Amino acid sequence: MLQTLIEGPVYVLGDNVDTDQIIPAHYLTYNPSIAAEYRMFGKFALSGVPGEGAGLPKGHVPFHNEADEFVSPYKIILGGRNFGCGSSREHAPIALAAAGILAVVAEFYARIFYRNAINGGYLTPIESAGRLIDTICTGDVLRIDLTTGELLNKTTGDSWKLKPLGEIAPILEAGGIFDYAKTCGMLKS
Repeated sequence: MLQTLIEGPVYVLGDNVDTDQIIPAHYLTYNPSIAAEYRMFGKFALSGVPGEGAGLPKGHVPFHNEADEFVSPYKIILGGRNFGCGSSREHAPIALAAAGILAVVAEFYARIFYRNAINGGYLTPIESAGRLIDTICTGDVLRIDLTTGELLNKTTGDSWKLKPLGEIAPILEAGGIFDYAKTCGMLKS
């Protein structure tokens, strides 16, 4: 089900965050359909992101904290250009969702990550109308209102317009492409 109001701390990344950074290939031996193994995707989400100067615009801040190694304290990821590039790894949005991420806001996405996120209904990929990674800091509390198309930084009071979800909204509302196809009568329940 599509959440129209998403609020929480943000984790800021840079441009060209690829699927190997989101979930490195050696963790693909886990099966996301097994609950205990699904949690492992959350544990290793973003474990391939390099340290300061390579992919992180303002230094390296851990994605997980010591309190819970499986779920991140962050609810939103902010990326730059070409988020989710690289291989067609459908596990990338699964890993972020398993870590507790509800939405990713980026300037634009690699098409395969974008479609995988939508098709599985794992998280909401939202496009920003401008460059935000140089303005918003990791740990800022953001509020995304999909009804008004506004992103509010509750930490600073700044706000920006987001691009509308358009035709992907009903797919996310249904929970993914297969559930959407069932509700439209394209597939038998």
